[in-house]
Amino acid sequence: MFLLNNLPLPTNMECRKGCAACCIYPSISTPLPGLPNGKPSMMPCPHLNDDKLCSLFGKPERPAVCSGFKPEEWMCGSSETDAATNFKWLLKEKTGVIELKAH
Repeated sequence: MFLLNNLPLPTNMECRKGCAACCIYPSISTPLPGLPNGKPSMMPCPHLNDDKLCSLFGKPERPAVCSGFKPEEWMCGSSETDAATNFKWLLKEKTGVIELKAH
């Protein structure tokens, strides 16, 4: 991992199919279809299909916060287990919650 001012540099990482850590662990404070108050942390998004892929991917109703999230090696690691560990660590370190918000 390369650092700039102690922050990881962005990578051009592709999302791993079937991982879904970013759709499970963080809370989302913006409305989602079927969840007008957002999604609490540690709850799998109801729009994940059986293969842990987003059923809203590429559709206009997909929330901007989800479309804007980009996988990064420092967060997603090299496996689904790495990603789960890292997201859980962030949840613990950030006062028990990690919230994704649209910019």
